[in-house]
Amino acid sequence: MYNPSEVGKKGSIFGLPYSEKEADIVFIPVHLDVTVSYGQGTAKAPDYILDESSQLDLSLNSIENPWELKMAMSDRLVLKNQNEIYRGRALNVIKSLEAGKNPDSDHLRYVNEYCEKVHERVEEAAVTIAEKGKIPCVVGGDHSSPLGLIRALTRSESFGILQIDAHMDLRSAYEGFIYSHASIMFNVIKEGKVSSLTQVGIRDYCEEEEVFVKQSKKPIHVFYDEAIYRAGINGINWIVQVDQIIETLPDQVYVSFDVDGLDPSLCPNTGTPVPGGLQFNDTIYLVEQVVRSGRQIIGFDVCETGKSAWDANVASRVLYRLAVLTGVSNGLLKFKG
Repeated sequence: MYNPSEVGKKGSIFGLPYSEKEADIVFIPVHLDVTVSYGQGTAKAPDYILDESSQLDLSLNSIENPWELKMAMSDRLVLKNQNEIYRGRALNVIKSLEAGKNPDSDHLRYVNEYCEKVHERVEEAAVTIAEKGKIPCVVGGDHSSPLGLIRALTRSESFGILQIDAHMDLRSAYEGFIYSHASIMFNVIKEGKVSSLTQVGIRDYCEEEEVFVKQSKKPIHVFYDEAIYRAGINGINWIVQVDQIIETLPDQVYVSFDVDGLDPSLCPNTGTPVPGGLQFNDTIYLVEQVVRSGRQIIGFDVCETGKSAWDANVASRVLYRLAVLTGVSNGLLKFKG
């Protein structure tokens, strides 16, 4: 019988003893950072998180016996060993653009084709997991990593997205990459049955993205980091602001968590760190209140974790909290009291 007070099992997510076959929530590791435009290394995040997660203590103040939720990291390899090859091709394109030159069209085409293949594989994996009555989630990788998962979920239902992020990710084919990490929400809004997008923590964006928000036929609600901060110092506390955020969400919610949405002291090695950002407990409170409001979390991702033990430690705790809150919202766990 599993004892949550004993040393966690190394090589198993959160040290839990469950297999993918037994699990209620299955994490799909996506080793992808081909199109990143600043810091590299997030492709290795699933391995770092898996390694760090086994040292977590699993009790939580607000949730009964959270370790009883069966969770496992999938052993499905999504083209893991090819990332570096195509990252080299992408760098060739990026360096040409930065030098004011036209990029090699073959490199651009190969990168776009490879990324499409990755997203197809993730979609296939997510569909297979969901068909078995389990909840599929993604551990990235850069923020393009969950596109296949979101595609899979939109096959059967419409939902809104709650995005925690420093960036809007609403650029069209940034740097020529159709599936750029900076284009994930552009692609999601354009492609699927996603009904709305709510972005929280935004503080690094461009005019193209502002125009897209204004012209979008689907509602996009942006809660800028600066506005959150100014509201706070003007006496509008986080409880009130969270209620305003939740009002924009439909009954079914997908949570997309880019760790650069947090204060960069918590994730200094993320792909594109930006000063400002949300605190850990404030962010978890937001997601918990989404669940307490009666909304259902149907899936989530955690992306852009940097290649360091500290970043992976923080991301592991984000992943654990999101998972158990997803468990509560799906009737697999209960709040205390």
